[in-house]
Amino acid sequence: MAPKYNTIDVHTHWIPPQWIELIEKEGAANGVRVGRNERNQVTVEIPGWSYAFPKEYTNFDIRLKAMSAARVGMHALSLAYPTVLLLSVPPAFAHQLCQVYNDALSAAHLSHPEHFLGLASLPMQAPELALQELERAARLPGIRGAYIATNINGKNLDEQCYWPIYAKCEELELPVFLHPFKNLGAERLSKYYLMNFLGNGFDTAVAAACLMFGGVLDAFPKLDFVLAHAGGAFPTFIGRMDHGATVRREAKLPRPPSTYLRRFHFDTVTHSDEILMNLIRQMGADRIVLGSDHPADMSHTRPVDVVDRLTELSASDRELILQGNAARLLKL
Repeated sequence: MAPKYNTIDVHTHWIPPQWIELIEKEGAANGVRVGRNERNQVTVEIPGWSYAFPKEYTNFDIRLKAMSAARVGMHALSLAYPTVLLLSVPPAFAHQLCQVYNDALSAAHLSHPEHFLGLASLPMQAPELALQELERAARLPGIRGAYIATNINGKNLDEQCYWPIYAKCEELELPVFLHPFKNLGAERLSKYYLMNFLGNGFDTAVAAACLMFGGVLDAFPKLDFVLAHAGGAFPTFIGRMDHGATVRREAKLPRPPSTYLRRFHFDTVTHSDEILMNLIRQMGADRIVLGSDHPADMSHTRPVDVVDRLTELSASDRELILQGNAARLLKL
C-alpha cells in the first residue's frame, strides 16, 4: 500500500526477529550470555554491556502505526545500539549476524517497498569480511547504504584498512551512515546518561574529523557520509579546526576544514529548534536530512513537526529536508 506521506526518515533502527533467533541459537558459543527477562524479552550480555530487545524495535505493526502518526512515509532501517554486540563477537559470527540482518532488511523492503529501505551492517572488525559482505548486500533489493560505527573497537575511521570499503561504497554509490558506539571517555560518562547526551556527539565529531584530516574525504570525493544527531560536536568546533590547520603541522589539509563540511549530510536530531535552524544556515538546506532515531527513548517521536516548526524555512528548503535530499542520497 502506498504511504500516506512522502517524507523520508534516514535515522531509524530495527532489529529483525531472525537476528535475535540467531543470537539465541549461537550466541553462547560466541561469548554472549543469552537469556530472557521478566517481560519475556530476549536479553544479551557481554562484558561491560547488556541489552534487551523491546517490541518497538522488532514489530512492524507498531512501527507502521508510529510512522503514520508521525507523518513519515519511509524509514531507512539500520541496526543501532546492538552494533556493540556485533563488534564484540568473533569475526566469523559477526559476519553471520550481518548476513542475516542484511537479508532481513531486503525482505522488509520487498514486503513493504514503499515504506522501508535498508542500510547494510558490516563486520568492520574484519575489514576483508566487511568488504565481502558489502559487495553481497549491495546486490540485495532495498539496500541503499552502509551503516558503520564512528569507531571500530577504538580504531578511528581513517585507518588504511577501511579504505577499500570506502572505495567500494563510492563505486556502488552507497552513502555511509555513521552512528556512534562505544564512545570515547566512557569512564567519565557513566553517570547521568552522559554517554548518550554528550558521548554520542563527541564520538561523531572525532569520526568526521578523522575522515577529513586523515585524507578519506579527498581520496573518495564522490562518497557521501551522513552524520547522526546533527553531526554532534563537529559543526560547532569547525572554527577551531580552521585555525588549527593553519598553525599545526599534523593538521594540514589542501584547504580549510570548514570547506569540507558540505561533504557530509546531517540529520535533524537536535532536540532544539534554534540549533537545527543554525545548522541549516551553516550547512545549507541541501545537506540536511530528516531523522528521528526511532524508536529510542531519545528519539524525535514527530520529526516532521520539528521541521514544520521552522517558520524561516522556504517551501523548497522544507521539501529538501523532508524528502528531497534523502531521495537523492538513497537513489529513489
